[in-house]
Amino acid sequence: MTQLLLTKEYLKNFIGKYEIYLKPLGKFLLALFALSMINSRTGYMSRLDNGSIVLVAALFCSFMPTNFIVVISMVFVVAHFYALSLEAAIVIGMLFMVMALLYFRFAPKDTLVVLLMPMLFVLKIPYVLPICVGLYGIPSSAVAIACGVVAYYAMHYVVANEADLSAMDAEELSARFRHVVDGVLNNRTMLVVMVTFMITVVLVYTIRRLSINRSWTIAIVAGTVVQMLVLLMGDLMLDTDVSVPGILIGSILAVLIAKVMEFLFFNVDYSRTEHVQFEDDEYYYYVKAVPKITVAKPEKTVKKINSASQQRRRREHPAGNFNEV
Repeated sequence: MTQLLLTKEYLKNFIGKYEIYLKPLGKFLLALFALSMINSRTGYMSRLDNGSIVLVAALFCSFMPTNFIVVISMVFVVAHFYALSLEAAIVIGMLFMVMALLYFRFAPKDTLVVLLMPMLFVLKIPYVLPICVGLYGIPSSAVAIACGVVAYYAMHYVVANEADLSAMDAEELSARFRHVVDGVLNNRTMLVVMVTFMITVVLVYTIRRLSINRSWTIAIVAGTVVQMLVLLMGDLMLDTDVSVPGILIGSILAVLIAKVMEFLFFNVDYSRTEHVQFEDDEYYYYVKAVPKITVAKPEKTVKKINSASQQRRRREHPAGNFNEV
């Protein structure tokens, strides 16, 4: 445990020291991964499905505000869908505009959440993010979670029905619009997952803010159980397309990652809890103080080693004043 705490402190100091370099690098890697995944999942516009274009766009994102990665990702998606179907591009573009308004209004600092949510769906582990966001975010972060869920299912629907969208004649314009709108908005699986994840975020946040011992651990367990139960109930009631083994495996992984987050951000010693009471002219204050678990850095001991010649001269001239090396 001591070595883990030392490693944690070293990483914290390293990040703080080199943040000016690590932050652009992180934005570059995030944009590169997001745009590459978009191209791999769609790739309808050959001009954008190019490694050089992705590298240039990711490099540009590294010097821009973090929210710009969300905007450029939306542009990539709409452009790819335009190459497939004009109707799909219009519907998805309008949907993205509505989500952007909600996102920039309620959760403008949750760029990482919006981008990671579709990525984790592709990796089959989306159940991890609501627990982690509830631990380290705020209730409005549920909006970012919802935007990420809608973005993934909207993209998934268009990609899954690309043959039907490209096969329709130009005369069937209204039918194509209706086909896309109904497919995106009437997706029961999307609605169940979105509501479940939002409930999970708020529940985990509420519990971990309580003034009780092991609040983070209780929040992790309660959030995981509630998330599993709501998803399974939604699957039974609405016949949604969710994988039960995926829910179980994803929930176990969510607990493991959440415990790592607890160690990194909320590692406290409840055995040394103190309750303090004091007052001023207007209020009485009752404070519960829980100390963090810290470890002192090991001090380096420097030994001075005298050479054999110096030791000999010291014996021969005991009154002399020789400097040690």
